[in-house]
Amino acid sequence: MQDTLIDASKIILKSNYLIALTGAGISAESGIPIFRGKDGLWRKYRPEELATLEAFRRNPKLVWEWYSWRINLILGAKPNPAHYALAELEQLGLLKFLITQNVDDLHERAGSKKLVKLHGDILTVICTSCDYRNKISEPPRDIPPKCPRCGGLLRPGVVWFGESIPPDALERAFAEAEKADAILVIGTSGVVMPAGAIPNVVKGHGGYVIEINVNESAITNIADCFCKGKAGEILPKIVELVKSMMGD
Repeated sequence: MQDTLIDASKIILKSNYLIALTGAGISAESGIPIFRGKDGLWRKYRPEELATLEAFRRNPKLVWEWYSWRINLILGAKPNPAHYALAELEQLGLLKFLITQNVDDLHERAGSKKLVKLHGDILTVICTSCDYRNKISEPPRDIPPKCPRCGGLLRPGVVWFGESIPPDALERAFAEAEKADAILVIGTSGVVMPAGAIPNVVKGHGGYVIEINVNESAITNIADCFCKGKAGEILPKIVELVKSMMGD
């Protein structure tokens, strides 16, 4: 493993434009349940019962009760060493951009500044009747919440199953991938599209792919370095190696 970490550190250090793609695995280490896997939320709920527009139209109260529970989980969670390691790579000038599939705010709380959220933000509410949107700092007190402007139903500002990723977020993510000569892929299954295609874009024009994951994924077969294990343990080691190499 140490040789793999050294190889990953060398790729990071010699890169001109390093980006990162993170998935549910990095947040799971902070105690936020994931949809996939044996401990995933899919074992408790069928996603089409809760995470679709149809489900929201059918039973907005049930959907909001679930999202309020998730918001409380996220607000009670803390960034883990992997989140802080990515923020440090950005502060060192090495990580140029972060693309996340997560809807929590752990990257921001750890100090990451240059990022895009492909699947939206659970701490944003959007009106289903007008163009009102707003950030929230706690779950809504009235469920389902109503728009203060028009009285319409508010929905969580996340991308549900069957919905498209906001075009500006998607365009930004793929524009960054086109520029990148290396990518860190952390805690993602690689099967959710179009996010799963981002590492292939980097690889397709000769860039390096570094994967950090507890299990092999759809990305592993194109990875130049596969670091098996928890991101919260591996990423800080890589950052320390990078800093020691910078000092040489």
